[in-house]
Parts: sequence; C-alpha cells; structure tokens
Amino acid sequence: MYKMKMDRSTLKVLLVDDDPNILLSLEFLMRKSGYAVLIARNGNEALELLNENTPDLTLLDIMMPDVDGYEICRYIKDSEALQHGKVVFLSAKTREADIQKGYALGADLYVTKPFSTKELVKKVDELLAESK
Repeated sequence: MYKMKMDRSTLKVLLVDDDPNILLSLEFLMRKSGYAVLIARNGNEALELLNENTPDLTLLDIMMPDVDGYEICRYIKDSEALQHGKVVFLSAKTREADIQKGYALGADLYVTKPFSTKELVKKVDELLAESK
C-alpha cells in the first residue's frame, strides 16, 4: 500500500531544556529531520512561545529552575488551542512515580536521559505521523 510521505517542514517542534548542550543537539537533530524548530531555554520562555505558537510536538525537560516541565505539560493539555500537540518528556527523573506523573498529566511519551538520538527521532516521527 502506498503511504504518503509526511511534509515535516510544516510541523513545529518546541524544544524546552535548560541545558544548552542538549538544546543544541536536539535542534540539530530536529532541523536535520526537516522539522521547523522553536527553542526555549527555560519554562518561562516555553510559556511565552506557547502563547505565540501552536507546536505540533513539544520535547520537554522536567527539572528547570523557574517553571518545571510538569507545569508546562499541564498548561499545554489544559489549553484548547494547544492540547492537540504531542508532549514528550526528556528527563533524568527515572523513578516510576515521576514517569507515571508525566503520563498522568497527558504526556504522549516519557524518555529518560541519556537517550538514543536515533530512537528519539524515530519516536517523534511516529507520534507526528499519528497526528496527521
């Protein structure tokens, strides 16, 4: 069966992490995969970008100094304009309780750090293909 190829350039991915090295590598990966990329270096920047944009997917760290990833996920899922967007947590929090909290807030995927970049891109592709 013929499957139509997804036009990634029309899909926006918001990257939220306070670690500049992780942001840089994620930005490179997502742009290389053809996605339009938005970057937030902390929770407040993420909320500002979410008020101005409707990303198709948000890659989200949990532990950040101002507004944590859980709060941002809650904001996305409570917003009528944003709730269609996929949320993927990328976190060093590996306890089962932390992972369950992420899913309870509406995350579509929870990936623990360190992570395979190849596997992450594959999962992002799959999530965005589902939503189209």
